[in-house]
Amino acid sequence: MNQRIVVKIGSSSLTSEHGGLDKNQIRYYAKELKSLTDLGLQVVLVTSGAVAAGFRAIGYETRPKQLHEKQAAAAVGQALLMQAYQESLQPYGITAAQILLTRQDFANRKRGHNAHMTIEELLKQGIIPIVNENDTVSVDELKFGDNDTLSALVANLVHAESVIIITDTDGLYTADPRTNPEARRFERIEQITEQIYAYAGGAGTSVGTGGMRSKLDAARIAMRGGVSAFVGRVHEAGDLLQAVNGSGKGTYFETQLHSLPVKKQWLGFHSTPLGRIRVDEGAEHALLIKGSSLLPVGITDVHGQFHPGDVVEVIGVDGRLIGRGIVNYDYAQLRKVAGWSTADVLMALEIARIEVIHRDEWVTLR
Repeated sequence: MNQRIVVKIGSSSLTSEHGGLDKNQIRYYAKELKSLTDLGLQVVLVTSGAVAAGFRAIGYETRPKQLHEKQAAAAVGQALLMQAYQESLQPYGITAAQILLTRQDFANRKRGHNAHMTIEELLKQGIIPIVNENDTVSVDELKFGDNDTLSALVANLVHAESVIIITDTDGLYTADPRTNPEARRFERIEQITEQIYAYAGGAGTSVGTGGMRSKLDAARIAMRGGVSAFVGRVHEAGDLLQAVNGSGKGTYFETQLHSLPVKKQWLGFHSTPLGRIRVDEGAEHALLIKGSSLLPVGITDVHGQFHPGDVVEVIGVDGRLIGRGIVNYDYAQLRKVAGWSTADVLMALEIARIEVIHRDEWVTLR
């Protein structure tokens, strides 16, 4: 079983109902992680819990709402969290390493590459990298979704075979099984459709921030990168190994896609789009079905201020995102020639490439 697995544990699985770390739970997960490394699996742990661990220690009675209060709680809680992991893993001869990431670390290709190489070296040395969002320096409220999205991005970054997202429910149901005895659990899902999203509930517990919808978002990102996902419960001895082996208490999200090249992973999941291009039905068909490049003739509208080499989003006739690509025009040029034929564009502009987005610099996200 020479595999690489990303395991994500949320705040509600690590802390008590009223905040603060549950040391027994952390010791339990340490033993579960040991069961994976005993089989030769390489494990990357993505953990939440810094804010939940720290807000009691800092003196807050309830989980803070203000950003600066969350940052202060995370500054205290992150140290407590890593100490607890180190103490729980040490009896098994496992060393843990702390890695704190932000969205900017994924958006910047050099920083993303450095993070990747650090994790590779740690795994090579038999160390478990423990990844968390760097809450103490976050400057906005656009979080990873209780680290669900972060776990999927990390899984793509390290080319993992699967990501195991641990939650307090045993997978996705057609309805709330606590109130509806007719609710049916999805054992395996090959495509996350709008109907699947409709089954997802709202917010999670008061301790965490992620609900089932954020876990579907994470599974979708993982699947697009060629990584399968599991969302479910890991609560008893042996549950984590069962989740990895395919018999876990939850829902499996399977993908037939191959792992994307590093550049296309960055383009699709980590880059920061600087503009938005709307296309007509013909261009949408060419991008999605034919695998063609995007030409000016298929463009109906242009938003944002961008330049050649920037990343832009492409929107279809229904207003939904189609994908992202690296644009070869600046915004003023493209607004001028939107809808024009190739011949007219060549007569009006001096440009290096006629394609607005070349197929080699495009990734489909629908």
